Amino acid sequence: MRKQKPTKRTYNSSRRKEQARQTRLQIIEAARSLFMERGYEGATLEAIAAEAGVAVDTVYAAFGSKRGILSSLIDLSLVGDDEGIPLLEREGPQSVRREKDSQRQVELFAKDITAIMGRMAPIFSIMRAAAKTEADVGKMLRRMLDSRLQGMMVFVEALTSNGSLRDGITRQEAAETVWMLTSAEMYNLAIMDRGWSEEKYQRWLADALANFLLPHGK
Repeated sequence: MRKQKPTKRTYNSSRRKEQARQTRLQIIEAARSLFMERGYEGATLEAIAAEAGVAVDTVYAAFGSKRGILSSLIDLSLVGDDEGIPLLEREGPQSVRREKDSQRQVELFAKDITAIMGRMAPIFSIMRAAAKTEADVGKMLRRMLDSRLQGMMVFVEALTSNGSLRDGITRQEAAETVWMLTSAEMYNLAIMDRGWSEEKYQRWLADALANFLLPHGK
């Protein structure tokens, strides 16, 4: 009588992937906490691993270096999750592009950028401090600032698709002004130094952008 071959177990790759994802998120959140508490330089890989409850080798395998962790922290904080959808393809920026009323575009943009800065402002502060001694972090910061300016130009182009800007302002000047008004430094001044709520900051930002960008009477 022929013996039956044992049935092979189905390899559950989706479960392994989800476990790896959760481990990555634990490490990123541990790094966020330690970067804010100790600064970038003071948060060692060993400390991050201990905070996340994993081995140092696990941190190396997942990110390769502390700079790799910082890069992933930036990506996660910028969009708010790890789904891999680029920022400009998200509902917030897309709703600004779809809107046909320029005043409403400004309001939607202010709402979206307030949420983003709530996550990103602490990261910018960490990076500015680290950039003084870490050349690689300084390069990352400059790339981020350049990328932000490009994003502001996308917003300005969305505005001008519905009408002209205020007389006397070029698209470049408009993008640079939006870039400055929506900076982490401005957000921190309002929220941390003046004690504003995010709602008050959002209203102020929408009013400031409308006054600078839109023709009178819009």
